[in-house]
Amino acid sequence: MEDTRNLVDELKGKSNEEVFSELERRREELEVAIENVSHDFNVGTIVRSANNFNARAVHIIGRRKYNRRGAMCTDKYLTVKYWTNTRSFLDDQKKRGREIVAIENNSELVKGGLLDKKFIQATTLVFGSEGEGISGELLRECDDVREIESLGSTRSVNVGVAAGIAMYEWYRGTR
Repeated sequence: MEDTRNLVDELKGKSNEEVFSELERRREELEVAIENVSHDFNVGTIVRSANNFNARAVHIIGRRKYNRRGAMCTDKYLTVKYWTNTRSFLDDQKKRGREIVAIENNSELVKGGLLDKKFIQATTLVFGSEGEGISGELLRECDDVREIESLGSTRSVNVGVAAGIAMYEWYRGTR
C-alpha cells in the first residue's frame, strides 16, 4: 500500500510515532510562538512551516483551538504546547535561556528589519494576530522585535507567510 502522506521519502512507510521519534532525534533549536492568531487557517500554516524547519516546539498562547487542516497533519510530528497566559509562556522561555524574537510591524519597539537580525540557535519566534498584533505585555518582554521589510505598497504580509519567511531567515542566519 502506497504511503500518501506528505512526508519526505526517508520517512514514508513509518508510523506517526516513528516519524515523530526520527524527527525528535534531529530537532532544530528553533521554537515558534503564536499569540491569539484570529484566523485558524493561519495557525495551521504556521504549524506546517514549523514542521518543515523541524522546530523543537510550537507554543500557542491564548486560544487553544485551531483549524488543523492547514497544518496538513504535521502537528502529529512536533510538540505543540498550549499556554493559557503569557506570563507562564515567558517564564518557561526565560528559564530555558531562549532568545525571544517578535516579528511585528506596528510597534515603537521594532528595532529594525529582519534582514539585519543576527540569530542565535536557541530562538523562539513570536507571531500575533494580523489585526491586533502581539500584545503589549508580550512585546515588552521580548529580547528583540523585528519587522519584515516591505518593498511594495502593502505594509505587511499575511502572518502565515511572515512566519515562513522568519523561520527561513533564522535557518539561513544560523548556518
